[in-house]
Amino acid sequence: MKVNGTEQDKKGVMRFLNTRTIVTLIVLMAMEIVLTRFLSIWAWNIRISFGFVPIVIAAMLYGPVPAAILAGASDVIGELLFPTGPFFLGFTLTAVLTGLTFGMLLHKKQDAGNILLSVGIVQLVYGLLLNTLWISLLYDSPFLPLLATRVTQCVSLVVVQAVTIRMLAELTKRFAGSLSA
Repeated sequence: MKVNGTEQDKKGVMRFLNTRTIVTLIVLMAMEIVLTRFLSIWAWNIRISFGFVPIVIAAMLYGPVPAAILAGASDVIGELLFPTGPFFLGFTLTAVLTGLTFGMLLHKKQDAGNILLSVGIVQLVYGLLLNTLWISLLYDSPFLPLLATRVTQCVSLVVVQAVTIRMLAELTKRFAGSLSA
């Protein structure tokens, strides 16, 4: 049966409306909040965390939209339950863009090129440029000196995330059948 599109479109939408997928995404959201809020290294303008792992898993298993929703919802819920400073919508936008980017580049193909491209975009564009802009606006700090303090963190995280995502890609291939719809 075709409804507003092809049979494949309907199956794609229905794929996300089952109990197993919703529960998996909720568990991943809880993991993201714990990894980001409690198991991170924090400094004033620097955070090192493995909170990206659940977002990457959602991106690999379900694609860009569920990963973006997971990332955005995790950011908002995490900040409401365990605030780390004033809520700023810019960080939520960065989280959503991160989920979208990982989902677009890692959902179907987790080769070295896609992994490096996704991590490069997430860390250098969103992490370094966008988040530095948000911090600069939020705390009325000059952008360029703040940017200089964050370069080392973002470049280091490119390596850490790329290696971690490569390992996750191998694990996800093994367990994708039991986790995805």
